[in-house]
Amino acid sequence: MDRQEEFVLRTVEERDIRFIRLWFTDVLGVLKSVAVAPAELESAFGEGIGFDGSAIEGLTRVYEADMLAKPDPSTFQVLPWRGETHGTARMFCDVLTPDGQPSAADPRHVLKRALARASEKGFTFYTHPEVEFYLFEGPADPAQPLVPVDAGGYFDHVPRGTGHDFRRAAIQMLESMGISVEFSHHEAGPGQNEIDLRYADALTTADNIMTFRTVVKEVALEQGLFASFMPKPLGDHPGSGMHTHLSLFEGDRNAFYEPSAPLELSQTARHFIAGLLRHSAEITAITNQWVNSYKRLWGGAEAPSYVCWGHNNRSALVRVPLYKPGKGNSTRVEYRGVDSATNPYLAFAVLLAAGLKGIEEGYELPDGAEDDVWELTGAERRAMGIEPLPSSLEHAISIMENSELVAETLGEHVFNFVLRNKRQEWDAYRAQVTPYELTRYLPLL
Repeated sequence: MDRQEEFVLRTVEERDIRFIRLWFTDVLGVLKSVAVAPAELESAFGEGIGFDGSAIEGLTRVYEADMLAKPDPSTFQVLPWRGETHGTARMFCDVLTPDGQPSAADPRHVLKRALARASEKGFTFYTHPEVEFYLFEGPADPAQPLVPVDAGGYFDHVPRGTGHDFRRAAIQMLESMGISVEFSHHEAGPGQNEIDLRYADALTTADNIMTFRTVVKEVALEQGLFASFMPKPLGDHPGSGMHTHLSLFEGDRNAFYEPSAPLELSQTARHFIAGLLRHSAEITAITNQWVNSYKRLWGGAEAPSYVCWGHNNRSALVRVPLYKPGKGNSTRVEYRGVDSATNPYLAFAVLLAAGLKGIEEGYELPDGAEDDVWELTGAERRAMGIEPLPSSLEHAISIMENSELVAETLGEHVFNFVLRNKRQEWDAYRAQVTPYELTRYLPLL
C-alpha cells in the first residue's frame, strides 16, 4: 500500500468518514457514483469495486458487463455539503476490465492515453477553463418558463444580488475541496455567471470540472435555485461556453513562449494553433456534443462560428490573449469553441491531439484575423480562407466520422459509441414538432 492510500485510510478514520463515494463518468460526461463503507477501502485500492458496466452509457456491451472501479487516492476529498459528522468523501476512479486492464471506454483513460503521448514528446499539457452557467429560480421544471435569478449583465455588480452570495458559497466549497478559483463574475445573460478555475494539468482540470458542476448544483439546491450548464437555455440571451486556455510545458519551461517572436509565440505554439484550426471541425462533435450546442455556436453573442485565430480577437475560434512582457510562463492560447456541457476528458484529449498533430506535421499558421469575423460578408470570409464550424450536430457527426485523428484519439470503442449515440440524438431531435413550427405555421397553413 502506498503513502497516498495510507493517508486516505488514516483520514477516513480520524474524521469519522462513514461513506466514500467512488466517482467516474460515462462517455457522455455524466457523473456516476457508487458508495462504499470504510471497511471496503483497502480492497477497493487493491482490486477495485465491481459493477455492471452494461448499465452505464457507452462502457460495455451486455455480454461483457463486469467492470471494476479502482479509486485514485490522489483525488480524495471530503464532500463539504454532507456535513461535519459522519461525513462523506469522494475519489475519482479509473474503470478497469475484470483482468485489471484499463477500459477502452473510460473517458479518463482516453485523456490519460493522450497525455502519455504528449509526455513521450516531452510535453506536459496544462488547461485553464472559464466555466459559464445560468442560475434560475427553482425548482427545475421543463414545463415552466425559465426565470433567471437576476437581470444583470456582464461584470454587473447587482446590489444584494443572489449571484454574489451564490458565487461566494460555491467558491468557498470548491476551495475547501482543494480546487483553486482564479476569477468569478456575472456574465452577459440574466442570471448567467462565470467561475474560472486556476491552471492545472489537464487530468486534474477535468476532474475539477466534474467536481465543479456537482458543487454548483449542490449550492444552487441549498439556496432554492437550480443551475444549468445547458449550452443555450435562453433563445434571446448568450449561451454558456467554457473558453479553455491551453499551454504545453517542457519541464519548467513554457514551450509556447519565445521572447523575440511576434506575440512572443514560439514555433511550437504556432504549429499547435494551426493544428487546432485544421482539425477544429473534426473535433466539434466532441467539444460541442449536444443538439443544443449548435444554438450557442450559431446564436451570436461572441460565440465562435468561424475557424480563424487572432490576437485578443474575441470573435475568433482561437485567441492569443494579451501577453505580459517578461512573464513567459503565462503565454497560452484560448480555444473558445468548447461549451460548458462537454465531457472534459474527451474534449481535452481531442484538443491536445489536434495541437500535437500540428506540431508533428509542422502545419503553417495562416494569417490571423484582426477584423470582427461576424461583421464580414460571406464573400469576405471566403476570400480570407475562413471556413465555418459545423452548423448542427448532424453536420459535426458527418465530419467526425471520417476523422482519423478523432478515431485514433478516442479509440474504436468510444469513437463508435459517440457516433451511434449522437446519430440517435439527432434522429430524436429532428422528429420533434417544435413550438416554433406550431406558432409560425399552424395559423398559416
